[in-house]
Amino acid sequence: MPKFLVTRWHGMHQVWAFVLMVFMSVALAWFEWLLGLLGLLLTGGVLVYTVMAERAFRKDLKTYLGTLSYRVKKAGNDVVSELPFGIILYNEDRIVEWHNPYIADMTGLETVIGVPLAEIFPSLQQVKEREGTVEATVGSQVYQLIFKPKERILYVKNITELWQLGRKYDDEKLVLGVVMIDNLEEVTQGLDDHQRSSMLAKVTTEITEWAQKYQIYLKRLTSDRFLLVTDQRTLKQLEQSRFIVLDEVREITGDHKIPVTLSIGFAAGAEHIIELGQWAHTSLDIALGRGGDQAAVKVGSRQSFYGGKSNAVEKRTRVRARVVAHALRDLIRESHNVVIMGHKMPDMDAIGAAIGVMKAAQLFGKEAYIVLEGVNPAIQKMMELIREDEKLSKRFVSPEQATALITPQTLAVVVDTHKVSMVKEPKLLTQTDRIVVIDHHRRSEEFIANAILVYMEPYASSTCELVTELLQYIHDRVVLDVRESTALLAGITVDTKSFSLRTGARTFEAASFLRRNGADSMMIQRMLKEDLEEYVRKAEIIKHAEVLYEHVAIAVTESGRKYSQLLIAQSADTLLNMTDILASFVIGERADGLIGISARSLGHMNVQVVMERMGGGGHLTNAAAQLEGSVVEVAERLKQVLDEIETEEGLFE
Repeated sequence: MPKFLVTRWHGMHQVWAFVLMVFMSVALAWFEWLLGLLGLLLTGGVLVYTVMAERAFRKDLKTYLGTLSYRVKKAGNDVVSELPFGIILYNEDRIVEWHNPYIADMTGLETVIGVPLAEIFPSLQQVKEREGTVEATVGSQVYQLIFKPKERILYVKNITELWQLGRKYDDEKLVLGVVMIDNLEEVTQGLDDHQRSSMLAKVTTEITEWAQKYQIYLKRLTSDRFLLVTDQRTLKQLEQSRFIVLDEVREITGDHKIPVTLSIGFAAGAEHIIELGQWAHTSLDIALGRGGDQAAVKVGSRQSFYGGKSNAVEKRTRVRARVVAHALRDLIRESHNVVIMGHKMPDMDAIGAAIGVMKAAQLFGKEAYIVLEGVNPAIQKMMELIREDEKLSKRFVSPEQATALITPQTLAVVVDTHKVSMVKEPKLLTQTDRIVVIDHHRRSEEFIANAILVYMEPYASSTCELVTELLQYIHDRVVLDVRESTALLAGITVDTKSFSLRTGARTFEAASFLRRNGADSMMIQRMLKEDLEEYVRKAEIIKHAEVLYEHVAIAVTESGRKYSQLLIAQSADTLLNMTDILASFVIGERADGLIGISARSLGHMNVQVVMERMGGGGHLTNAAAQLEGSVVEVAERLKQVLDEIETEEGLFE
């Protein structure tokens, strides 16, 4: 019994009352002894009664408290047994020491004492012990596990209904998409009205049937563009089907000289419907920027790509080139000076395009500089040629010098890349809002977001080809000297492998313009000459090649030996010339310690998709990646990616 109940201060008034009664009885006896005696007897009787009452109170209180303790303990046991969630006590080895009946009902076993937690909840094998919540599945039920590591207590709560409700909410979220026939103008040139209508009807029917199959709301916006409205459950089904409509439309129009291809942009997971619409159009732009014939899907921060099995169709009209040239001309005129940057480890295409843009700036009397730090083997011979012209060579500046030259009124032009991470000096792009991007690579998820002018054409053979076309429209009288025109032609020659790959009519037209302006093909041949020692090293790399999937060659260099990126790329080009080889991959350690992969194909396989999964990018026929690790680890990862793609959709078209 609590001490305060036995010796409580508020019971002292009775003692003082008895003292007072005795004192008054004695005082009364002083006057009348008989009355005093009677008072003392009465006081003694009251005292006896009080003592007996106190003893009875304590006895009843003790009995009551004992009954109450039993009731509370019994109620506690009943509550723990009937709790709508589980409680598990476990030891340092995460083995169950005690649990309430809920856990037995959950597992269907009489007891799980002595069983490791990982056996009850297999997903815990990958989870370290930490305070917080984890979701785990047992049978068809989903449970929330709440860990209390200090007390070694685990609370288990069934959240199946809540989880299903959340999943249903996610599945029913709105998804917007846009489908575009991305080469309608090129396909319909030369067709009469009847043939054009017939072909469009065939394509529209195929798209409509595809939409009905997946219960997608389809609304035609223009002759070549459709709006799609669906939910995230259907979008998941479309992703699982790898957007088969892309292949179906291409196949039904395969009898035409140029088959019809689609570009699709989907968006989901935005907070507002306006933002969702913007994402859908951005996804479509990315799909078009990557060459079309593919679907780009943005769900929250995730961006995925499907398709892209055909080369980008060359645009037959130069309207866009003229519009971009005029816009670039106005930007140059309004700028204080021009700073031009290529990508890290620049090649001849990046240097040639930079020289072309510099020439455009000089036509309007603006100071122009090309950012270059160090010379790599890919451009060594070109730079030797440029150094012969002091006027041209002094236009090349280091990143530090460029930082001092750039102002908010400077026009920054990025050539041969559109990724911030690939630019030689990304900090320069933060010092001005006037940024122009000129590139021929397929657009990736990473992009220079604040560019005010973007000219990206994946069909082009090279950035030098795009810059050459811009030069023809940017000024009425363009006169290039021999070194400038040769540098531009060298960029085209290298990227087309001497006009054998990714070459269209406009490529030859650009080359013809450069030849008329004095481009020296013999000078280019001297630039492209190979060193005998390098050729032998290339042969050693090719010697270790192995062939997978009958048509894919993979060559892995020896561990510990370093190779230039140029040599790795040249080895991949050489492998592609072998009989029955449709795609080649060469993996080697570069001078900077990174592992470089060069990927090449003849168009039957999209090596860009492979390299994107490896963290790189590029073209359908020409791509690359740089990774950390060892050549053996990277080779294993590459084989794993190839196996995944082969399982999902097949490697070859």
